[in-house]
Amino acid sequence: MIIKRFKAENFRNIEKCDIEFSPGVNLLYGKNAQGKTNVVEGIYYFSRGKSFRGREDKELVRFGSEGFRIHLEYRSDMGDESLEYAMFGKERLRKKNDYKISKVTEMIGSFKAVLFYPDDLGLVKDGPEERRGFLNVAASACYAPYIKYYSDYKKALENRNCILKMMQKGLPIDMREIESWSDSMAEYASHIYLFREDYVRRLTKYAGAILKEISDGGEELGLSYESSVAPGMTDRQAVKEEYRRILTSSLDREIAAGVTLFGPHRDDLEIKINGKSARSFASQGQQRSIVLALKLSEGEVIKEMCGEYPVFLFDDVLSELDERRRKYVLSEIGERQIIITCCDRGECVGFTDNEIEVSGGRYVSSYR
Repeated sequence: MIIKRFKAENFRNIEKCDIEFSPGVNLLYGKNAQGKTNVVEGIYYFSRGKSFRGREDKELVRFGSEGFRIHLEYRSDMGDESLEYAMFGKERLRKKNDYKISKVTEMIGSFKAVLFYPDDLGLVKDGPEERRGFLNVAASACYAPYIKYYSDYKKALENRNCILKMMQKGLPIDMREIESWSDSMAEYASHIYLFREDYVRRLTKYAGAILKEISDGGEELGLSYESSVAPGMTDRQAVKEEYRRILTSSLDREIAAGVTLFGPHRDDLEIKINGKSARSFASQGQQRSIVLALKLSEGEVIKEMCGEYPVFLFDDVLSELDERRRKYVLSEIGERQIIITCCDRGECVGFTDNEIEVSGGRYVSSYR
């Protein structure tokens, strides 16, 4: 998958831009707060259907403007394709290959990208929520139904938690209601569990090999999906029944807590380096290597399952990597297209195919 062109109007600090990209390494460079990350944000919007920096689309509108428009042209195994999204007030316009589409879910899945940005460096040391977020984003790019199952699960969880809070307060409740939501949660959770289990298995294969290569064979990576359901289960009905059993047997504890204590919303991705917990024992350099291996492997799994590489977006992270890791990213691109943002152009000397100077929301490109 290769981006050919990105266009934007009144998006963040961009009044208007039309940027062409090369198939290899593209560098967006310039001082801070000039608009480098805004381009990455606009591109990645088409992969997830939302910004990775803000919760609401209105935050993306250029100051003093009434709305914004972003447009992406790219080449996939299906040929030349395009996506467009515009927001003006309460109106939303979405287009796929110049045809109007009504839902954001119709847009997600067409264009695939892997994003690596500074917050990702907390994947190892931060809490389980960060790793669950990583799994959700990564799995949704590979399994088309994942987003719907997870969305339905969250709705069922919200309703079940509401009932638990009422029971905690001693309010009268029809037990059939909480049983119904428990059944719904178990149904959705069984799908989520199997998707995540399969994804982590695939991810481990690539991430372990990449980390070994980065470390000259000195470091071994271990990944496992930590769930309230026993690992390795493959029969969906059996997984569903196990979730139902857990939710039923834990009801008294959950009433006391006022929340659901078990399920995919509490699971984690266990990361080990040389057999020890990376969260507890990994050095800062090892943490960076692990995250780099995870992000590159995310792209490898997409290639394995979908037939082509996603676009790799590296937003302001090269400065966090030492020379060895930077060189690995830039020299081992193969068929991949990479878009990098950084302040120091010198970090990528000798590796770029297209350099774009960014200043005040303006973009000037020069090919090597």
